Order: sequence, then structure tokens, then C-alpha cells
Amino acid sequence: MKKTWFITGCSEGGIGAGIAKAVLDRGYNVVVTARDITKVQDIVAEYPETSLALTLDVTEPENITSAVNAAIDRFGQIDVLVNNAGYCYRSSIEEAEWEQVYKMYETNLFGAIRLTQAVLPQMRKRCEGSIVNISSIGAARTGEASGYYASTKAAMELMSEALHAELAPLGIKVLIVEPGAFRTHFYDSSLKGADMVIGDYKETAWKRSKANTVNDRKQPGDPDKTGYVLIDVIESTDTPLRFVMGSDGLKAVRGALEKRLQEMDVWEKFSAKTGKAEASRLLMPSSGLSCCSWLFSSHASGCRRSA
Repeated sequence: MKKTWFITGCSEGGIGAGIAKAVLDRGYNVVVTARDITKVQDIVAEYPETSLALTLDVTEPENITSAVNAAIDRFGQIDVLVNNAGYCYRSSIEEAEWEQVYKMYETNLFGAIRLTQAVLPQMRKRCEGSIVNISSIGAARTGEASGYYASTKAAMELMSEALHAELAPLGIKVLIVEPGAFRTHFYDSSLKGADMVIGDYKETAWKRSKANTVNDRKQPGDPDKTGYVLIDVIESTDTPLRFVMGSDGLKAVRGALEKRLQEMDVWEKFSAKTGKAEASRLLMPSSGLSCCSWLFSSHASGCRRSA
């Protein structure tokens, strides 16, 4: 049976649209979703037999249920779920409007969790499937005005780590994608922000506010190439838990990890003062893998479902 992908946040010009177009081009079935269905019509027009356009607001549980049911009714099953819907709300921590922070969490994190819960039963039944969660390099490091956005992505990544541990024995993959900067609408229509009212943040958070951000569309990443890369990663026999997309992303994440390791080395002697020396050593998996190798290791194969 031809595999079916279910992708959220597919409005034209974004990463979701790029993924949808590539997957359709490769001959798969694709459920193309967006809050405004008119913004995905150009994507599905060329593929009437293998595409299904649906209106989906991931903050509405009933909408999620109806969309998943419609996808299964049309194509029989969902093999790959791509949680891509999301946006960025920029603000200093102090100036943030709580209602706006909650709304972003509902979309970026809780919506993805609800959709994952809705799709998993039929994947578990078959002992196969893939959950792809589009995160951000902001989950590895962040800066002024992006604290709330980065926190949604960091939460998604840790949730995905737990999900990987729970689903790998059932034959289901979980992939976290950390994109660098791409030529999309992220810096305009997908960017929101708080009012700038506290002058003390003029030289920090305000400089990265929505009002002071211009999308010149000169970012290194091409959204139309993301889908082809993602297909290859998902279909590999050793799909990683985390995948950084873009050379600029690799540089940023490597730099953040190296900085953290350096900081740990500097303060190691103080860390060790809290207990016996032998107790300060990390407990490694019995396989003998290093801590980092274990964390980023590929998914276990096979299915070990209980009866």
C-alpha cells in the first residue's frame, strides 16, 4: 500500500508546503492541512488522486478528530505524521502578554501532542509509522525576545525523547527536525510580538521585536528542498532521533553544545562536591555507548507490543 503523509501548517511559502510538494512529487499520498484551506489549493491541484486538502486548526480537538478520520477514510491509514504547524511570538520575558503566550503553546506544543495522540492508535495496531516533529535550532540555544518561542520547541523535543523511548519498541519512529533559517514567511506572517513598553529592553529584546524585524528572504535554506531530504532521513534504516536541517543550523547547534560542554568542564570540580566521586559519574546504558551516542542513537527496530 502506498504510504500516506499527514502534514500540518502547509500554507504556501513555508516549510510545510515544501514538504508536501516534495512528498507528492515522490508519489506518496499526502493530507495537506492549514487553518485556511485556500492557501493549500495550489499544492493539491496537480495531484487530485493522491492529495487531500483539509482545514485544520490544531488548537481545536474536535477539528483534529475530524481531520484524522477524514484522512483515514480517504487513504486507509496514516503512515507519517508531520507536526509542523506553529509560529513565533517575540517578547522580553517581562513584557509578554499571557494570553498570547498560551495561544502559542496551544499551537506549537499542545496541538502537536493532541494530533499525535489521535494518530497513534492506528500506528500501534500496525506496529509501524513515523512521527516527525518540526522543532527549531532555538531549542538548542536562544536569545533576547525568543525565550517563550524557544521554550515551546524545547518542550516539544523533550516530549519527543520520551515518545521515542515509548514507541521504538513498537516499531514506530520519532524524528525531531531542527531547521536553521529558511526562506519562508516565518519572519513576517508567522511572527508575532508584544508591545514594547519597558525602555530597559531597548538594547536587547526590542532589537529583535516584530516591529524591528525585516524578512529579506535571503536566508540560506530552501523550503522546497526540505521534503526530499526529510523523505530520505525517514526512510533510512537508521533514522536519528534528532536531525539538524541546514548548514547554518549545524553551526549553531554545534556551537551551543560545545559551549555547554566547555562550561561543564570549567565547573566540574564544583559539581563533584555534592557527593562521592564515584557517584558523580554518569550512568551509561549497558550497551556501552557513550552518553551522547546513546542520546542521539537510532531507533530500535522491530515491534514488541504486548498482547
